[in-house]
Amino acid sequence: MSRFCRRTAMKVILALLYVAALVRAEDSDSKSANYSSDTPEDNWGSYYDPSNVFCGKHDCYKILGFDYEYPPDKKELTQSYRELSKKWHPDKNKDKKANARFMKINKAYKILTSSKKRKEYDRLRDRPDEYFQKYGQLTYSYKPKSDTLMVVLVLLIIGSVFTWFAQKNRWQQIANRVVKDAVEGLKAGEGGSTESLELRAKAEEILKQQQGGVDFSDLVPGVGKKKNKKTKKEMKAFENEQLRPIIEELVLEIKDFGAGFHQPTWRDILVVRMLKWPFVIGKEITWQVKYYTRRLMKAELNDTEKEVLTSRAVGPVAWESANQKAREEMISMKLWIMENLEEWHELQEVKQLSTKEQKMYNKLKKKQLKNKAGKLD
Repeated sequence: MSRFCRRTAMKVILALLYVAALVRAEDSDSKSANYSSDTPEDNWGSYYDPSNVFCGKHDCYKILGFDYEYPPDKKELTQSYRELSKKWHPDKNKDKKANARFMKINKAYKILTSSKKRKEYDRLRDRPDEYFQKYGQLTYSYKPKSDTLMVVLVLLIIGSVFTWFAQKNRWQQIANRVVKDAVEGLKAGEGGSTESLELRAKAEEILKQQQGGVDFSDLVPGVGKKKNKKTKKEMKAFENEQLRPIIEELVLEIKDFGAGFHQPTWRDILVVRMLKWPFVIGKEITWQVKYYTRRLMKAELNDTEKEVLTSRAVGPVAWESANQKAREEMISMKLWIMENLEEWHELQEVKQLSTKEQKMYNKLKKKQLKNKAGKLD
C-alpha cells in the first residue's frame, strides 16, 4: 500500500510540474507578444528619398516583406502585394493608419514591378549624390495656383509707379539744365533757352523786391572796404548764389517744357500709356516707311526729317532745352552726320570753359587748320 501511494504521489507531482510548465510557456508567449508590439513601419527599413520620388524614407523591398540582398521576382512581389493589400485595405482594416499603409504598399509594388523604376531605385540606393543632382534635397509639393488677375494688377501698379517716377526724372533733367543756365546768366547766343532767360529775369525782380531798394553792392561781404574790395567776377558769383534758390522755386511752376518733358500726371501711368502704344507705334512705323521710301527715291531731306534726325542725334534733353535759334543752328550743322555731331559735342565742351581757355582753344584750332591746309598744298 505504501508503494502504491508513493507511485501515485509521484505521478501527481509530475502532472503538476507539467501543468506548471505549460502555464509558464503561455505566460512567456503572451509577454513576448505584448513586448513585440512593433508597427509595420518599424520593419520597413530606410532609404534616402527626401523628395518622395519612390517610397519616401522607407525601403520599397521591406514594405513588401523582402530584402534587397535577396531580390524577389515579379511573381513573389505580386503574391506578397495581394496579401498585404487585403490586410491593410481601408474598407477591411479600421486602423487609423490603414489607408496610408495601403498607399505605401501600392507605391512599393509599382516601383518594383516597373523594370525602369526598379533599376533606377537600385542604382540610387548607394548614390545619394546622384539622387541629389537629379531630384534635389527638398520635398516638392504642388502649390495652389496664384490668382492671375491679382498678379496682373500688382504688376500694373508696380509698372505705373515706375513710369510715374521715370517721367518725373525726364522733367527734372530739363529743369536742372534750365536752372543751371539761368543761374549762370547765359544769354540766347551763349546757349540760354527761353525758359532760362525768363526765370533769370523773374528771379532778379524778386531779389530786388526782397532787398527793399538797398544797393546790391552793400549786401556783398567785404565791399566798401579798401582792403577787401571785391572784383566784378566775385560780385557776379555772389549774385548768382543769391538767385539760385529763387530760380529753383520758380522752375517748379513750369509744368511742361514741351515734347513730353512735363511733370508727371495720371496720363503717365502705365495703364494709360499702354492704351496709347498702338497709336505711337503706328505713327513711328509710318514715319520710318516714308523716310526710307524717300531715301530710295533719292529725295532730299525735308524740314521735318531734318528736325527729327537732329533731335535724335543731340538727344531729347539738349534739343528741348535749346531755343529756336540754337535749334536752327543745329539743323544747319547737319548733326545727323557723325563727323558733324562729334564737332558739335566738342563745341559744347568748349562753351563750358572760361573765356581765357576758349581763346586758347580757338588759337590752337586755327593753328591746326593752317597746318592741315599746308599739308594739302
